[in-house]
Amino acid sequence: MKLQDRLKAYISIIFSMAFFAFSYVWFKIANEAYRPLTIVFFRLATAVIVLSLFLYLTGRFENIRKEDRLYFFFMALFEPFLYFIFESHGLALVSSTVASVLIATIPIFTAIGALLFFREKLSMFNYAGVVISFTGILIFIVAGKSNLSFNPAGIILMLFAVICATAYSLILRRLANNYRPVYIVNVQNIIGLALFLPVFLISEGKHLHEIEFRPEAAIAVAQLGIFASCGAFILFGYTVRKIGVARANLFANIIPVLTAVFAYYSIGEIITTEKFAGIIIMIAGLYMAQIRFTVKKKVMR
Repeated sequence: MKLQDRLKAYISIIFSMAFFAFSYVWFKIANEAYRPLTIVFFRLATAVIVLSLFLYLTGRFENIRKEDRLYFFFMALFEPFLYFIFESHGLALVSSTVASVLIATIPIFTAIGALLFFREKLSMFNYAGVVISFTGILIFIVAGKSNLSFNPAGIILMLFAVICATAYSLILRRLANNYRPVYIVNVQNIIGLALFLPVFLISEGKHLHEIEFRPEAAIAVAQLGIFASCGAFILFGYTVRKIGVARANLFANIIPVLTAVFAYYSIGEIITTEKFAGIIIMIAGLYMAQIRFTVKKKVMR
Protein backbone atom coordinates (compact mmCIF):
# COMPACT_ATOMS: atom_id res chain seq x y z
CA MET A 1 0.00 0.00 0.00
CA LYS A 2 1.24 3.48 -0.85
CA LEU A 3 2.28 5.76 2.00
CA GLN A 4 -0.42 8.27 1.02
CA ASP A 5 -3.16 5.61 1.22
CA ARG A 6 -1.90 4.38 4.57
CA LEU A 7 -1.82 7.94 5.89
CA LYS A 8 -5.45 8.42 4.80
CA ALA A 9 -6.40 5.22 6.61
CA TYR A 10 -4.75 6.31 9.86
CA ILE A 11 -6.31 9.78 9.69
CA SER A 12 -9.69 8.14 9.06
CA ILE A 13 -9.44 5.79 12.04
CA ILE A 14 -8.36 8.61 14.37
CA PHE A 15 -11.37 10.69 13.34
CA SER A 16 -13.57 7.59 13.71
CA MET A 17 -12.40 7.01 17.28
CA ALA A 18 -12.76 10.74 18.05
CA PHE A 19 -16.42 10.58 16.98
CA PHE A 20 -16.92 7.50 19.16
CA ALA A 21 -15.28 9.30 22.09
CA PHE A 22 -17.51 12.34 21.61
CA SER A 23 -20.55 10.05 21.46
CA TYR A 24 -20.32 9.45 25.23
CA VAL A 25 -20.64 13.20 25.81
CA TRP A 26 -23.52 13.54 23.35
CA PHE A 27 -25.32 10.54 24.88
CA LYS A 28 -25.02 12.05 28.34
CA ILE A 29 -26.54 15.33 27.11
CA ALA A 30 -29.37 13.52 25.31
CA ASN A 31 -30.00 11.27 28.32
CA GLU A 32 -30.94 14.30 30.42
CA ALA A 33 -34.14 14.55 28.36
CA TYR A 34 -34.68 11.16 26.73
CA ARG A 35 -34.54 7.52 27.81
CA PRO A 36 -31.66 5.33 26.45
CA LEU A 37 -33.76 3.29 23.99
CA THR A 38 -35.40 6.45 22.69
CA ILE A 39 -31.96 7.93 22.04
CA VAL A 40 -30.73 4.82 20.22
CA PHE A 41 -33.88 4.53 18.10
CA PHE A 42 -33.89 8.15 16.92
CA ARG A 43 -30.11 8.11 16.53
CA LEU A 44 -30.42 5.21 14.09
CA ALA A 45 -33.42 6.83 12.37
CA THR A 46 -31.36 9.98 11.81
CA ALA A 47 -28.48 7.94 10.39
CA VAL A 48 -30.77 6.03 8.03
CA ILE A 49 -32.38 9.22 6.69
CA VAL A 50 -29.03 10.98 6.16
CA LEU A 51 -27.24 8.06 4.47
CA SER A 52 -30.24 6.96 2.37
CA LEU A 53 -30.62 10.52 1.07
CA PHE A 54 -26.89 10.69 0.31
CA LEU A 55 -26.92 7.36 -1.54
CA TYR A 56 -30.03 8.37 -3.49
CA LEU A 57 -28.62 11.74 -4.56
CA THR A 58 -25.26 10.26 -5.55
CA GLY A 59 -26.71 7.13 -7.16
CA ARG A 60 -24.51 4.86 -5.06
CA PHE A 61 -27.04 2.27 -3.96
CA GLU A 62 -25.68 -1.23 -4.49
CA ASN A 63 -27.18 -4.69 -4.89
CA ILE A 64 -26.48 -7.11 -2.08
CA ARG A 65 -25.28 -10.47 -3.32
CA LYS A 66 -27.46 -13.38 -2.28
CA GLU A 67 -24.60 -15.05 -0.41
CA ASP A 68 -24.00 -11.87 1.61
CA ARG A 69 -27.53 -11.25 2.86
CA LEU A 70 -27.12 -13.26 6.06
CA TYR A 71 -23.78 -11.60 6.72
CA PHE A 72 -25.41 -8.17 6.59
CA PHE A 73 -28.20 -9.34 8.91
CA PHE A 74 -25.89 -10.86 11.50
CA MET A 75 -23.53 -7.89 11.34
CA ALA A 76 -26.38 -5.54 12.33
CA LEU A 77 -27.71 -8.08 14.83
CA PHE A 78 -24.36 -8.14 16.64
CA GLU A 79 -23.89 -4.37 16.47
CA PRO A 80 -25.73 -2.15 17.16
CA PHE A 81 -28.58 -4.40 18.41
CA LEU A 82 -27.15 -7.08 20.74
CA TYR A 83 -24.07 -5.05 21.65
CA PHE A 84 -26.18 -2.21 23.01
CA ILE A 85 -28.49 -4.57 24.93
CA PHE A 86 -25.65 -6.49 26.58
CA GLU A 87 -23.57 -3.38 27.29
CA SER A 88 -26.43 -1.32 28.76
CA HIS A 89 -27.55 -4.13 31.07
CA GLY A 90 -23.97 -5.06 31.96
CA LEU A 91 -23.12 -1.47 32.95
CA ALA A 92 -25.96 -1.60 35.47
CA LEU A 93 -24.22 -4.47 37.28
CA VAL A 94 -20.52 -3.55 37.12
CA SER A 95 -18.56 -0.36 37.65
CA SER A 96 -17.62 1.72 34.63
CA THR A 97 -13.96 0.87 35.35
CA VAL A 98 -14.53 -2.88 35.12
CA ALA A 99 -16.67 -2.39 32.01
CA SER A 100 -13.93 -0.31 30.35
CA VAL A 101 -11.31 -2.97 31.07
CA LEU A 102 -13.48 -5.66 29.50
CA ILE A 103 -14.30 -3.52 26.45
CA ALA A 104 -10.55 -2.89 26.02
CA THR A 105 -10.09 -6.61 25.29
CA ILE A 106 -12.00 -6.30 21.99
CA PRO A 107 -8.84 -5.60 19.91
CA ILE A 108 -7.20 -8.72 21.38
CA PHE A 109 -10.11 -10.99 20.48
CA THR A 110 -10.39 -9.35 17.06
CA ALA A 111 -6.71 -10.00 16.32
CA ILE A 112 -7.20 -13.67 17.24
CA GLY A 113 -10.37 -13.90 15.13
CA ALA A 114 -8.71 -12.21 12.14
CA LEU A 115 -5.91 -14.77 12.29
CA LEU A 116 -8.27 -17.75 12.58
CA PHE A 117 -10.85 -16.73 9.96
CA PHE A 118 -8.93 -14.57 7.50
CA ARG A 119 -5.30 -15.58 7.97
CA GLU A 120 -4.67 -11.91 8.74
CA LYS A 121 -1.28 -12.41 10.30
CA LEU A 122 0.63 -10.00 12.49
CA SER A 123 4.28 -10.40 13.40
CA MET A 124 5.30 -11.36 16.94
CA PHE A 125 6.41 -7.74 17.32
CA ASN A 126 2.89 -6.62 16.35
CA TYR A 127 1.26 -9.02 18.82
CA ALA A 128 3.59 -7.73 21.53
CA GLY A 129 2.34 -4.25 20.63
CA VAL A 130 -1.27 -5.41 21.08
CA VAL A 131 -0.47 -6.69 24.58
CA ILE A 132 1.51 -3.57 25.52
CA SER A 133 -1.26 -1.31 24.24
CA PHE A 134 -3.80 -3.23 26.36
CA THR A 135 -1.49 -2.91 29.38
CA GLY A 136 -1.27 0.84 28.84
CA ILE A 137 -5.02 1.29 28.57
CA LEU A 138 -5.45 -0.92 31.65
CA ILE A 139 -3.14 1.38 33.63
CA PHE A 140 -4.98 4.42 32.28
CA ILE A 141 -8.43 3.07 33.20
CA VAL A 142 -7.70 1.82 36.73
CA ALA A 143 -5.38 4.68 37.75
CA GLY A 144 -6.63 6.06 41.05
CA LYS A 145 -9.78 3.96 40.90
CA SER A 146 -10.83 1.87 43.86
CA ASN A 147 -14.35 1.16 42.64
CA LEU A 148 -14.06 -2.22 40.96
CA SER A 149 -17.47 -3.51 42.02
CA PHE A 150 -19.06 -6.17 39.89
CA ASN A 151 -21.07 -9.35 39.99
CA PRO A 152 -20.77 -12.46 37.80
CA ALA A 153 -23.91 -11.64 35.79
CA GLY A 154 -22.52 -8.21 34.89
CA ILE A 155 -19.19 -9.71 33.80
CA ILE A 156 -20.98 -12.26 31.62
CA LEU A 157 -23.13 -9.58 29.97
CA MET A 158 -20.09 -7.40 29.24
CA LEU A 159 -18.24 -10.40 27.81
CA PHE A 160 -21.21 -11.04 25.51
CA ALA A 161 -20.91 -7.39 24.42
CA VAL A 162 -17.22 -7.99 23.66
CA ILE A 163 -18.09 -11.09 21.62
CA CYS A 164 -20.71 -9.13 19.66
CA ALA A 165 -18.28 -6.30 18.87
CA THR A 166 -15.65 -8.83 17.78
CA ALA A 167 -18.14 -10.69 15.57
CA TYR A 168 -19.27 -7.39 14.02
CA SER A 169 -15.70 -6.45 13.15
CA LEU A 170 -14.96 -9.83 11.58
CA ILE A 171 -18.12 -9.80 9.44
CA LEU A 172 -17.31 -6.24 8.39
CA ARG A 173 -13.88 -7.48 7.37
CA ARG A 174 -15.54 -9.97 5.02
CA LEU A 175 -17.87 -7.39 3.44
CA ALA A 176 -15.50 -4.40 3.28
CA ASN A 177 -13.79 -5.42 0.04
CA ASN A 178 -17.05 -5.95 -1.87
CA TYR A 179 -19.16 -2.93 -0.87
CA ARG A 180 -18.58 0.75 -0.21
CA PRO A 181 -18.33 1.62 3.52
CA VAL A 182 -21.19 4.13 3.17
CA TYR A 183 -23.52 1.47 1.78
CA ILE A 184 -22.50 -1.12 4.39
CA VAL A 185 -23.21 1.28 7.24
CA ASN A 186 -26.55 2.33 5.77
CA VAL A 187 -27.74 -1.28 5.50
CA GLN A 188 -26.41 -1.93 9.01
CA ASN A 189 -28.41 1.00 10.38
CA ILE A 190 -31.60 0.05 8.51
CA ILE A 191 -31.51 -3.50 9.88
CA GLY A 192 -30.56 -2.22 13.34
CA LEU A 193 -33.48 0.21 13.28
CA ALA A 194 -35.88 -2.58 12.27
CA LEU A 195 -34.59 -4.80 15.10
CA PHE A 196 -34.90 -2.01 17.67
CA LEU A 197 -38.41 -0.95 16.58
CA PRO A 198 -40.41 -3.67 18.42
CA VAL A 199 -38.16 -3.38 21.49
CA PHE A 200 -38.58 0.40 21.44
CA LEU A 201 -42.37 0.20 21.12
CA ILE A 202 -42.73 -2.43 23.86
CA SER A 203 -40.32 -0.77 26.28
CA GLU A 204 -40.90 2.90 25.52
CA GLY A 205 -44.42 2.87 24.05
CA LYS A 206 -46.07 3.93 27.28
CA HIS A 207 -43.61 6.81 27.61
CA LEU A 208 -44.00 8.22 24.07
CA HIS A 209 -46.43 10.89 25.24
CA GLU A 210 -43.76 12.13 27.67
CA ILE A 211 -41.24 12.89 24.91
CA GLU A 212 -40.66 16.62 24.64
CA PHE A 213 -38.60 18.55 22.14
CA ARG A 214 -35.58 19.98 23.92
CA PRO A 215 -33.20 21.69 21.49
CA GLU A 216 -29.94 20.77 23.23
CA ALA A 217 -30.92 17.11 23.67
CA ALA A 218 -32.33 16.88 20.14
CA ILE A 219 -29.10 18.30 18.70
CA ALA A 220 -27.13 15.73 20.70
CA VAL A 221 -29.25 12.91 19.22
CA ALA A 222 -28.67 14.33 15.73
CA GLN A 223 -24.92 14.47 16.41
CA LEU A 224 -25.00 10.84 17.54
CA GLY A 225 -26.78 9.86 14.35
CA ILE A 226 -24.61 11.84 11.94
CA PHE A 227 -21.15 11.64 13.50
CA ALA A 228 -21.26 8.37 15.47
CA SER A 229 -23.72 6.08 13.65
CA CYS A 230 -22.68 7.44 10.22
CA GLY A 231 -19.24 9.04 10.26
CA ALA A 232 -17.48 6.86 12.83
CA PHE A 233 -18.63 3.56 11.33
CA ILE A 234 -17.97 4.64 7.73
CA LEU A 235 -14.42 5.74 8.56
CA PHE A 236 -13.86 2.54 10.54
CA GLY A 237 -15.06 0.44 7.60
CA TYR A 238 -12.76 2.35 5.25
CA THR A 239 -9.79 1.72 7.53
CA VAL A 240 -10.59 -2.00 7.88
CA ARG A 241 -10.56 -2.18 4.09
CA LYS A 242 -7.13 -0.55 3.92
CA ILE A 243 -5.10 -1.92 6.86
CA GLY A 244 -7.09 -4.92 8.10
CA VAL A 245 -9.44 -5.44 11.01
CA ALA A 246 -6.81 -6.38 13.61
CA ARG A 247 -4.79 -3.19 13.19
CA ALA A 248 -7.87 -0.98 12.81
CA ASN A 249 -9.64 -2.29 15.91
CA LEU A 250 -6.61 -1.65 18.08
CA PHE A 251 -7.27 2.08 17.76
CA ALA A 252 -10.35 1.59 19.96
CA ASN A 253 -7.92 1.86 22.86
CA ILE A 254 -7.57 5.59 22.22
CA ILE A 255 -11.28 6.24 22.87
CA PRO A 256 -11.01 6.58 26.69
CA VAL A 257 -7.85 8.66 26.21
CA LEU A 258 -9.61 11.05 23.83
CA THR A 259 -12.57 11.23 26.21
CA ALA A 260 -10.20 12.19 29.04
CA VAL A 261 -8.59 14.87 26.87
CA PHE A 262 -12.03 16.29 26.01
CA ALA A 263 -12.93 16.26 29.71
CA TYR A 264 -9.67 18.04 30.55
CA TYR A 265 -10.37 20.90 28.15
CA SER A 266 -14.12 21.12 28.76
CA ILE A 267 -14.46 20.64 32.52
CA GLY A 268 -10.85 20.74 33.73
CA GLU A 269 -10.64 17.07 34.73
CA ILE A 270 -7.07 16.34 35.82
CA ILE A 271 -4.94 13.77 33.96
CA THR A 272 -2.81 12.16 36.68
CA THR A 273 0.77 10.94 36.32
CA GLU A 274 -0.47 7.34 36.30
CA LYS A 275 -2.94 8.09 33.51
CA PHE A 276 -0.28 9.91 31.50
CA ALA A 277 2.05 6.91 31.88
CA GLY A 278 -0.75 4.64 30.68
CA ILE A 279 -1.27 6.87 27.63
CA ILE A 280 2.43 6.71 26.71
CA ILE A 281 2.51 2.91 27.08
CA MET A 282 -0.71 2.54 25.06
CA ILE A 283 0.60 4.72 22.22
CA ALA A 284 3.91 2.82 22.17
CA GLY A 285 2.04 -0.48 21.90
CA LEU A 286 -0.24 0.93 19.22
CA TYR A 287 2.78 2.02 17.18
CA MET A 288 4.42 -1.40 17.58
CA ALA A 289 1.26 -3.13 16.36
CA GLN A 290 1.18 -1.04 13.16
CA ILE A 291 4.78 -1.65 12.03
CA ARG A 292 5.14 -3.93 9.02
CA PHE A 293 8.42 -5.68 8.40
CA THR A 294 9.64 -6.61 4.95
CA VAL A 295 11.97 -9.56 5.00
CA LYS A 296 14.38 -9.65 2.08
CA LYS A 297 15.58 -13.09 1.16
CA LYS A 298 19.21 -13.43 0.16
CA VAL A 299 19.81 -15.26 -3.07
CA MET A 300 22.54 -17.86 -2.80
CA ARG A 301 24.92 -17.89 -5.71
